[in-house]
Amino acid sequence: MFGRHRITIQSELWERIERCARVAGYASPQEFVEHVLERELAPLEDAGSDEDLKKKLRGLGYIE
Repeated sequence: MFGRHRITIQSELWERIERCARVAGYASPQEFVEHVLERELAPLEDAGSDEDLKKKLRGLGYIE
């Protein structure tokens, strides 16, 4: 990764992330989150246009 970005995650969600990361054997909660995000983004990346991406996001329930 070339840059560092920060996001804020609610404490209760972070605790769930930490538990899942530990149980699954990830080196850190950050590594687990990155893996989950990569898996969620992968099917969206073949959208040809922004409109195609919006359709996919709607179909997955991410936007209305």
